[in-house]
Amino acid sequence: MRAIALLVVSNIFMTFAWYGHLRFRSSALWKVIVISWLIAFFEYCFQVPANRIGSYQFSTAQLKTIQEVITLIVFCGFSVFYLKEELKWNYLVGFGLMIGAVFFVFKKW
Repeated sequence: MRAIALLVVSNIFMTFAWYGHLRFRSSALWKVIVISWLIAFFEYCFQVPANRIGSYQFSTAQLKTIQEVITLIVFCGFSVFYLKEELKWNYLVGFGLMIGAVFFVFKKW
């Protein structure tokens, strides 16, 4: 559970690093690159321990799958509340299909 909590925090930082600057399109590109790299540093400070801790409980494929699902959930909230964008039904269906892949990754065959 600790790994998942760290992944959530990591993804919040990652989402801000990658997409937060879109609200500041008039800012110089070099400035948003530097700021994004500074934010990404904190993302790594949570991501690396999350993967290290999680590797004792999950395979790397399972860790990556967990990370992607968390990324989608964080991105949906970020998109609606920070960027003020609408989540369209087809986005949700597509995200749902990706989350459905979790079944195949975690199913014991």
